[in-house]
Amino acid sequence: MTPYRILSIDGGGIRGLLTAVLLDRLVAAVPGWLDRVDLFAGTSTGGILVLGLAKGLPPSAIVKLYREDGDRVFAASWFRGMRDLGGWLGAKYDNAGLVGALEELLGQTTLGDLARRVLVPTFDLDNHGEKGLPRSWKPKFFHNFPGPDSDAAERVVDVAVRTSAAPTYFPTYQGYIDGGVMANNPSMAALAQALDADTGKQTLDAVRLLSFGTGLNPTFLAGDRLDWGKLQWARPIVDAMIEGTMGVADYQCARLLGSRYHRLAPVLTEVIPLDAADKVERLVALAQEVDLAATIDWLQKSY
Repeated sequence: MTPYRILSIDGGGIRGLLTAVLLDRLVAAVPGWLDRVDLFAGTSTGGILVLGLAKGLPPSAIVKLYREDGDRVFAASWFRGMRDLGGWLGAKYDNAGLVGALEELLGQTTLGDLARRVLVPTFDLDNHGEKGLPRSWKPKFFHNFPGPDSDAAERVVDVAVRTSAAPTYFPTYQGYIDGGVMANNPSMAALAQALDADTGKQTLDAVRLLSFGTGLNPTFLAGDRLDWGKLQWARPIVDAMIEGTMGVADYQCARLLGSRYHRLAPVLTEVIPLDAADKVERLVALAQEVDLAATIDWLQKSY
């Protein structure tokens, strides 16, 4: 049986740099494994990573993007802060910096131009009543598998910015917000796509799935009973939705795939918010300290 290999990467903002460095280290330790990936799945910053990898960029090129453009992407002007009352009446950042950085890296490439299959979750805020459905919001999974629902014509940059439009951090983009609000860990979605009879056409036994986190933040809310309303929950609920859902897909994939599944999700020793562009070099240092022995062993034996 020929293995069907999936690489899945969580969202996490600037912490995608941590994952990019880990990928770069793993490519050096196990040459050729990345070239064997059949399906790349990524949400938010993970979406940016997998779209770059599927285009053929080495992890080192994406490391360079984070290091050189982090400040540009997460640039909060004093004017925007005054106008939006520090993020209470508008997004904290404009997404123009992200669009510019990605256009320089990815150009006008479409999903159909990519050499490998991709799956990128986003959230569509208005389906406009398409296909006779009620007008409502809905999850949207962009992919380049052939077929009537293929998104091959979509520009890679547009898909990358849609999946990265984290509420309160960035404005919506073309009517979409960050896929992390419902699938920040896209592993289970990628597995479903691989098993779909019209797209991946795989059996469960054939799948090998490597899942990356972007660093687990030591974050918590103290108190046994928080009698909070909308105002108090406004910012923490966004972070909880985006960062707190990763374990669900991990639980599901581990039980469905057993030893054919491996997750690398380092626990951070300090809190690094998704917009902490000033922590770029710290993230590189933390990534260099991660013990990759178990992942290297799994890649060599199972992938």
